[in-house]
Amino acid sequence: MAKKSAIERNEKRRRMAKKFEAKRERLKAIANNRDLPMEEQFQARLKLSELPRNASKGRVQSRCEITGRPRGVYKKFKMSRIALRELASSGHIPGMVKSSW
Repeated sequence: MAKKSAIERNEKRRRMAKKFEAKRERLKAIANNRDLPMEEQFQARLKLSELPRNASKGRVQSRCEITGRPRGVYKKFKMSRIALRELASSGHIPGMVKSSW
């Protein structure tokens, strides 16, 4: 089980990224628009840099929904490889069988 503080920090980042998503996309569109004057692009980049660092989607780490483990997480299931295998072995995931060769 992951530390509670790490899980909460990641949730805070997720909330902040969602809160600033629209503003961030708007500023990025202005900053990358080559048709606008250079001053306007520069102002948009300055405002973008003033946003909180944790407002970026790239700062959110994918974690297991069950254990909070940060590594070995399958995006499709939002679970770590360990939790996925335990649930599959106990028969809680339909259609998934243990492979053997």
